[in-house]
Amino acid sequence: MTPRSGVPGNGRAIESLTPVRVGVDVAGHRAEFLYWGFYEPRPWRNYLHTHSFFEICYAYTGQGVFRTGGREYPVDAGTLFVARPGDVHEIVSTDDDPLCVHFWSYTLVPTPARRRDQAAGRELLDQFAAPGAPVVSRTAGPIPAVLDLLVGEAAAPGAAYGEVLSGLAGVLVVDTARAVVGESGTRPRPDPASGSREEQAAARMVRYLQDNFDRAVAVRDVAAQVHLSERQVSRLFRAFTGTTIHAFLVRLRLEIAAQRLLERSAAEPPSLTEIARACGYPDVRHFTTAFRRHWGVPPGAFRGGTGTAHLGGPDGDEPAATT
Repeated sequence: MTPRSGVPGNGRAIESLTPVRVGVDVAGHRAEFLYWGFYEPRPWRNYLHTHSFFEICYAYTGQGVFRTGGREYPVDAGTLFVARPGDVHEIVSTDDDPLCVHFWSYTLVPTPARRRDQAAGRELLDQFAAPGAPVVSRTAGPIPAVLDLLVGEAAAPGAAYGEVLSGLAGVLVVDTARAVVGESGTRPRPDPASGSREEQAAARMVRYLQDNFDRAVAVRDVAAQVHLSERQVSRLFRAFTGTTIHAFLVRLRLEIAAQRLLERSAAEPPSLTEIARACGYPDVRHFTTAFRRHWGVPPGAFRGGTGTAHLGGPDGDEPAATT
């Protein structure tokens, strides 16, 4: 699908979806949508900031740059770009040909799968969420059309409004991942994953942690998955991930906890105790201590915030215009 040159006439209508509770189960994950927005074609900049969730932007017209991970990516009509949890980023629109973008955000929490056959379709979203995955795509596919449908529903809600929004939101999650990961990520891969024997073992260890973050995990449990000694798996895991099994698991749990604290699609949000237990912390006090150490604030204060941290504008102040 070629990029459209025209600016959506009622693009701002999508902002009315922000108060609506939209949560979907898709491809072995739970996605909770947090906000939707639209920037009209005018000069703007949102300055360096970071989120504890995923933020996606699609550019309709104009030019600008997307800065993240110490790199600068040019943005123009038809560009889709992604900020993952923890990515420090900013968008700068040019003055003479300003960007027009739709943006939306969601949490993306893996659903633990005890059996491989329960994880159908999950690999695509795992690849999309992985640190170091691509952040820009110029092949948006059906995403503009899906956004058009969402804008239409937002502007004139019809029968079964909630069901339509949930269906379109699920499509948007999958199509975003397809666009960013690329065609190679949309086809089933052999199990175990292709690569060297050590790469396969490392991948199985990571998948085991992703499938079991909600319960107690010891190094010996990970070692049993690849039939190696605890010493061997510790060395191999660090070599391929750059961190220890324990540190990887703690970070995974606390990043998932941060996203779950922002969930709002349920009529009654989960309690801190429920979130702690769902993330492998049977003791809520231990969870609170670990969460504060990782995020700088206790879980209750984090829940009361927006999940976004601004690094400041040119004078160190929080910018007025942010996505």
